[in-house]
Parts: sequence; C-alpha cells; structure tokens
Amino acid sequence: MLTAAVAESAIRKRKGELGQFLTPAPVADFMASLFAPLPKVVRLLDAGAGAGSLTSAFVSHLCENNASVSAVEATLFEIDSLIQDALFKKMQDCQRICEKAGIQFSFAIHESDFIQEMSARLGDSLFDMKPLVFDAAIVNPPYRKISTDSAERRGLRHVGVETSNLYAGFIALIQRLLAPGGQLVAITPRSFCNGPYFRPFREDLLANLEFHRLHVFESRGAAFRDDSVLQENIIFHAVKGYKQPNKLVVSSSSGKHGDIVAEAKIPFTEIVHKNDSEKFIHIPSASGHAGAKKVMDGLHATLASLGITVSTGRVVDFRLKDALRMKPEKGTVPLLYPCHFNGGTVHWPKLDARKPNAILNNDETRPWLVKSGVYLLTKRFTSKEERRRLVACIFDPQDVDAEWLGFENHLNYFHADGHGLDRNLAVGLFVFLNSSVVDQYFRRFSGHTQVNATDLRTLAYPDRKTLQVMGSELKRLDEPQEKIDELVEKYIHAHQ
Repeated sequence: MLTAAVAESAIRKRKGELGQFLTPAPVADFMASLFAPLPKVVRLLDAGAGAGSLTSAFVSHLCENNASVSAVEATLFEIDSLIQDALFKKMQDCQRICEKAGIQFSFAIHESDFIQEMSARLGDSLFDMKPLVFDAAIVNPPYRKISTDSAERRGLRHVGVETSNLYAGFIALIQRLLAPGGQLVAITPRSFCNGPYFRPFREDLLANLEFHRLHVFESRGAAFRDDSVLQENIIFHAVKGYKQPNKLVVSSSSGKHGDIVAEAKIPFTEIVHKNDSEKFIHIPSASGHAGAKKVMDGLHATLASLGITVSTGRVVDFRLKDALRMKPEKGTVPLLYPCHFNGGTVHWPKLDARKPNAILNNDETRPWLVKSGVYLLTKRFTSKEERRRLVACIFDPQDVDAEWLGFENHLNYFHADGHGLDRNLAVGLFVFLNSSVVDQYFRRFSGHTQVNATDLRTLAYPDRKTLQVMGSELKRLDEPQEKIDELVEKYIHAHQ
C-alpha cells in the first residue's frame, strides 16, 4: 500500500513539474466534434500530445463523419519520455482506423520542447527551416507558471509573446502556425479571460483568431476530475482570421460522457464589450448571467466618477518579515488579512490565526501603512468553498482603535485618495459588491478565484446617491444574502 502511495505521489509530482493533465475521453471526443469542414489533406498539430487521446479522438470523428478528407498528416509534440511508447502505439492505431476508412494517415512525433523549438523556428534564429504550417490544431496545453528568466519565457519573448503561463505560450505559438482559415480547438484554464496579466494574450488572440464557440463546464473540477484539478477550464473553437463573427455559440455541460450540452448563440459584443480596453472575455454560462448583465448595463458610474480608488494592500509580508508581530504590542498597529473577515466586518486581533496580527509603526514601515478610517475591503483570493466570488467587508475605526493600519497584499481596499470613505458610501459599496447580481456578472468573465483591483475598476457602479441610500438602509453588516439582494432590487433593478 505504501509503495502504491509513493508511486502515486511521484506521478503527481511529475505531472506538476510538466504541467501535464491528460485529457479524459469524453472531453477529447467533444473537442474533436467541434471542427468545421476540413481540407482534403489535413495538416494536424497536437502540441503537448500526452498519450495521444486528442489526435485519436480527432481521427475517430473524422473517419465517422468527414468523407471529404483523403489524408491526415499529424505532427505531435510530447516531451515526456515515459509516455512516448504509448503515444507511438496510439498513432499506429490511428493509422489502422484511417486505413479502414480509406484515409491516409502519417505522423511525426517530436520528443522536444514545443515552445523552444517553435519559438526558434518562428524567430528564425536556430533553424534554417521555415515554420511548420497547419490546417487544424487540437490541444490540451500544459498548465504551469513560467518565470521571467526561464528558457520558455525568453523563447516566447523572442517572437513577441509575453505571458507568465505555459498554456498561453502554447496557444500564442499555435495560432501563429495556422494557415489562413486554419482551425484551433483547445481546452485551457479560463483564467486568461480577465485580469491584467493576460491582457496582451487576449489582445493577440482576438486580433488573429475568429472565435466560433466557447464551452464551459458546470463544475470547476469537471474537465479533469481524475486529476483533482480545481482550475476552471473552457474549450474554444477558433479560426485563423481577423474579423470576429456577429454571433458565436456558447455552450455548457457537466463534462460527463453522453451528457446533454446546452447551447445558445450570443452576440460577440456581449462576449467582448466594444469599448473595453482590457478586452475581458465574458461567458454567460448560466441563466442568471443574462439578467445580471442587463442590470449592470444600466449602471453608468465608475469608481473615478465616484471619487473612489481601489488599490491592492501595500504590505507584502515576506518583505517586511522582521516588522511583523503575531500579537499586538507597544509600537505596533493592526495588520489585516482575509482571515480577519467575519460577518461583513473586521474582527481583530485573531490570536488563534497563523497570520501575524500587527506590524511595527516606524520609518521603515510607514510608507506601507494607511491612515485609519472607514474602508471597504475585498479578498483578492476566495476559496472554492465560498459561495460568492466577490467577498467584501467593512473596516470601521469604531471597532479597532488605531491611528494607522496595514492592509496585507491579499486584500484590495477602496479609499478616497488614500483616506477613508464616507460610511454610508462604503456600506452602499458593501451591499452592491456582495450582491448576487454582481457575483453572477463577475463570473461571466472570471473563471478563477482571484479578484484583481483591475477587475474592480472596470465594473460599472450605481451613482453616489444610490450607494449612500443603500448604505444608510442596511442596519447590520451580517444581514443574510436575501436582505442584500432585496436592497439591490429595490434601488437598482426598480429604477432601470
């Protein structure tokens, strides 16, 4: 039993190092079904091929449904030496299946790093050979962060791609290798749909690929449940081109074999809003999302017009480690973490927490502190157990007596030019951001549990008067969700 556990641990560690999560058969089959008609000879790319399940699904679907294709030339990249034999055997199976269907199938397996080899080809630095060109690509790229000084990051930067994750690097290179009209079907984390770090990637994608379909899963763990992956994933089908369609298909399913796929045609302008400089990708995957969008479209105030700023907490604890204290003592001020959120207010200190409760107040730490006042705080990261993606909390100086405060980096805080807010305004924001409407709207473009300050800046808000009225009417911050939603219904829905 111990040997099996050790082996399983080693496998998981290796998968983590490679960013490797193999595609389950139902997901692979669904992806293969999304391709539109293909040319007579299909040049197919499967980058990060794993054991070949995606190419195998592509071939099976082709042999059953596409009589116009006469040949498939498959190019596969897989760096993991442990699954090369399985991949080779799977491609031999594909040859036999194609032969029975009267389709010629040839394949080339590259046991090399896709990013480094293709970056070099595209950058014309190490290879005299021209870049490969493909008519179709089906891919489940590896998911792993890449550091600024890594070989992968340098290779991508050489061809004008700037990203911090392998999967985005794979997709950026693949779209450059597609022939005009070439098709891409990919399963990736949904995290690229919003946030500042993926903005260059979104711009690159939207400028070069026409999106025809977006598919989401009803559960965060649905796509890769066997690997216990809780990253929310999406599948997209796109075509190499420069003009987005008027409408595209948005669909959803549980990810199980034979499951019903619900789908609808959505105007592209509802997926990427015309004047959104961030190019956030909204995916309305539930019935409530459409209603949430309608409500939010009726709001026109911005944080700037309200005289409010949202910032990320200044205290990065590991950089100020020597100044942190587990308990308050003379010469310290409160240091607030997400663990201090409780029932809509800050409960401080929390002496049984693993996080420090205080930070020294001196010349070194003062630039990272803020003057005490009424602040609205939100968590930058929420756990999968939390019901809402956005979790807001009020800091009230009446609850914690201090002249200065430290907000740790896992918090966002709303302020007025570095100072506290009018209390009714802060509570009105609390009501709005904790509402079901905002949660549903936020989920349209955010597939992960991180809430960036940029995301909060791009939201539309009620006007100042509406926020203050809602703030004055909410008597207790620990009111149930129904009460918060009633206030939003009363003062926002009813006036639209």
